[in-house]
Amino acid sequence: MRIIKKIHRTFKLHRIFIKQDLKRLMEYKVDFLTGAVGMLLAQAINLFFLSVIFSQIPSLNGYTFEQIIFIYGFALLPKAIDHLFFDNLWSIGYFIIRKGDFDKYLTRPVSTLFAVTVEKFQVDAFGELIVGITFLCVSIPQIDISINFINILLFIIAVLFSTFIYTGIKLITSSIAFWTKRSGHVMYMFYMVNEFAKYPTTIYNKVVASIITYIIPFAFTAFFPASYFLVGGNPLFNIGGTIVMAAALMALGIFVWNKGVSAYESAGS
Repeated sequence: MRIIKKIHRTFKLHRIFIKQDLKRLMEYKVDFLTGAVGMLLAQAINLFFLSVIFSQIPSLNGYTFEQIIFIYGFALLPKAIDHLFFDNLWSIGYFIIRKGDFDKYLTRPVSTLFAVTVEKFQVDAFGELIVGITFLCVSIPQIDISINFINILLFIIAVLFSTFIYTGIKLITSSIAFWTKRSGHVMYMFYMVNEFAKYPTTIYNKVVASIITYIIPFAFTAFFPASYFLVGGNPLFNIGGTIVMAAALMALGIFVWNKGVSAYESAGS
């Protein structure tokens, strides 16, 4: 009963923070619209370049244009959800620790990690979310994917845990700032590896494929789970691997975060 009350309180607080941040965003409607439109345009440009490439070749290492669009759309969903709910971790990496502003989170009667993540609701992530859903809706009717209860359930699970891979990597790299005062550039370097995940790992050499599979495992946010639905890949590896990677990264991220909070010293001037 106590756990249920705690979960209910957490979700209630989350809704309150989201409402407050939405009010703040609506004061600057142009900024919000610019961000959302910018996301849409960026993905539209990427789609244009893909169409140009496939106008010259029939397939990319055995994958058709429609299959690549499915993988690309799948990749955008967890990225967008992470962007929507956990984007404030970037602030930790770039300026919150360096300016000593983390002090305010230590005075709140909730977890510091919870307080940081719920402070910002990044609405412009809906641009990525809309494009991802659109890509999936356009590609699925043109490829042989079985739509049934099991696949729908596995799809939801895969997207959920893929999101935690993004969050876990951001959490680990942002937490470095507790010792270095700033880790934004490290975050960016690791995070941009996700661009490789939008395409089959088989098109890369062994070094790159190994990095995005086992070291910075963004391949488990798109290609591997998407492969299960496209070609019936091994679910224990493609879906199970996504769950294992997400659990490991989140556990490591929370561990490093807690160690960082313990080591934190205000850096305000």
